[in-house]
Amino acid sequence: MKDQTRCVVAPEVNESGYRSLAPAVHRASTIVFKDAADYAARSERGPDGYSYGLYGTPTTRQLEAKLNGLARAARTLLVPSGQAANAVAAMALLSAGDHVLLADTTYPVMRALADADMKRSGIEPEYFNPTSLEDLAGRIRPETKLVWCESPGSTTLEVQDLPAIAEIAHKAGALVGCDNTWATSLGCKPISLGVDIVTEALTKYASGHSDLLMGAMSFASDDIALNVRDFMGRIGIGVSPDDAALVLRGMETMALRFNHAAEGARRLIERLQNHPAVANILWPPLESSPGHALWLRDFTGAAGVFTVILADGASAKLDDALGALKTFAIGASWGGTRSLVAPMSIGHSRSVGQVAGEDLFLRFSVGLEAPEDLDADIEAFLAVLG
Repeated sequence: MKDQTRCVVAPEVNESGYRSLAPAVHRASTIVFKDAADYAARSERGPDGYSYGLYGTPTTRQLEAKLNGLARAARTLLVPSGQAANAVAAMALLSAGDHVLLADTTYPVMRALADADMKRSGIEPEYFNPTSLEDLAGRIRPETKLVWCESPGSTTLEVQDLPAIAEIAHKAGALVGCDNTWATSLGCKPISLGVDIVTEALTKYASGHSDLLMGAMSFASDDIALNVRDFMGRIGIGVSPDDAALVLRGMETMALRFNHAAEGARRLIERLQNHPAVANILWPPLESSPGHALWLRDFTGAAGVFTVILADGASAKLDDALGALKTFAIGASWGGTRSLVAPMSIGHSRSVGQVAGEDLFLRFSVGLEAPEDLDADIEAFLAVLG
């Protein structure tokens, strides 16, 4: 073999006896075959075989398997972001002439997809009251193919009755999808509650370090999952094995971080609740939060993400109050090591229920900083609000 060829061809190394606790990073676009007959029969390898890097490597399959076990699913697929999970799951299964019902509290970007791209594709979206089974039942049609939930709802954190929604939808021949990003599979398992498709932004708690984007779709039925997988192949969607390895690493501490964040949220909420500048706090573990009884029934944990509604007039000092924060950072997303706060306006993304009062919501996400530093930040924040 010439030196030039030696530079190109990777030598085989004996791997017997080698086993690492760290996930290996298998990168590939091209996957080679032992001979021409093996290559010709590559389609016979099935969905769990390897034929091209777009359709997975051992690294991405390892992450899918870990998520699949947590979700109690038939199959889990990876996509480049949480919203990609929502979009791909819906668009792969809907056709022109179909009707889709979405919870009014759905993630705003999912609403934008429905209002723009679904309509452009001949799919009719409609929104339902997430806490009214009667409203949902009254909007179901023969052409309804998908009921889309997000529980708890985006920003306002209403918990939906997923088993009852699934019963209504399935009776009408529709599938049920649910964005489970807030709770993750650690806090809720929607497939066990009758949901067909569960999406999650791995960008958040699974990754845990605010440095990558990835999403997951978990399916109760392998047939539905394979239909979506075929669609992904046709439009060329895959994920980076390097990012998958980072998510695998992040997941090793995910349960600890998830529980720690919830404990931190509860402590900070106690400090915020009785302050005159705070009108209400939305967090499903609170008895006053919408859907608390359903949260007790269906959930085993809570995210450290909650929403604060300010009292009338308090928002006039909000910019200065946010400027007093030293440990909390101002930014979107959640689930990383840093605590975050983000002012939110949601009136533009509600159609069934209208926002009462000022359209201002403060979303807090608790990270891993010392409790004393977070407490000091909240006290400084409240001091400015007055």
